[in-house]
Amino acid sequence: MSDDKTGPSDLPFETLAAVDAIDDVVVPPEPAPRTGPVWVVLFVALVVCTNIAAGTWAALESEHPLKLLALSSRNRYLVLTVPALSSSPLQWAIVGALRLMAAAIVCHMIGRCYGDRALRWFWRFLGMPQEQVAKFEQQVAKAEWIVVPFFVGSNIIWALTGAAKTNWKRLAPMFAVGVAVRLLLIWWLAKAFESQLRDVIDWTTRYQMWIIVGSVLVVVLVNVRNFRRGR
Repeated sequence: MSDDKTGPSDLPFETLAAVDAIDDVVVPPEPAPRTGPVWVVLFVALVVCTNIAAGTWAALESEHPLKLLALSSRNRYLVLTVPALSSSPLQWAIVGALRLMAAAIVCHMIGRCYGDRALRWFWRFLGMPQEQVAKFEQQVAKAEWIVVPFFVGSNIIWALTGAAKTNWKRLAPMFAVGVAVRLLLIWWLAKAFESQLRDVIDWTTRYQMWIIVGSVLVVVLVNVRNFRRGR
C-alpha cells in the first residue's frame, strides 16, 4: 500500500526555494495619509511647548499661569496655577481642558496615521519603555472605557486609540468625563491644601533663578538621553 503523503524533503527544489522566500518577505507598512506629516509637526510643537513649560514653570506659575497651562497642562502645573487663578476657575478649566484636548487629538491622529510606527517612536525617542507601551496597549484593548478617562492626559493612550482606529463618537464622551473629573479633583485638592501650596510657590519664587537653571538642565539632559537611546 503506497503512501500518498509528500514530506518537505520530497518537494522540488524550486518549490522549497519559493517557500523560503515567502518566509523572508517583510510586509512594508501601509503608507501614511498625506496629512501624516502635519500631525507629526504639530506633535513636535507640543513637545517643544512642554519642554518650555518644564524649563520656565517657576517663572510662569504666579505671573503668567494661563501661559503655563497653554504650554502644558500636566497635573503639577494645573495644581501650581490654582492659587494664582483662584478667582478665575472658569479660565483655569477652559485653558487646561483645551490644552489636554489639543494633545489628545494630535496623538490620536498620529496613531491613526502611523499605527505601530508611532508607538515605536514613543518608546525610542520619548523615554517610554517598550514594556510600558505594551502594557498600556493591553489595558486599552481590554477596558478602553475605563483606561481612556483615567489616563486622559496620557499621550501614549491617545496614540493607542488612534492605532486601534477607535471612533471619535466613542472617544468624545470618555474624554469629557475624564477631563471633568480630573479638573474637579485637582481644583478641590489644591483649594483644600492652598496654604501649603502657597508656601511651596513662595519658596519657588524665592529661588526662581536657580530652579529655572536646574529645570532647563534637566530638560536638556533628558532629551539628549532619549535621542541617543532612540538612534
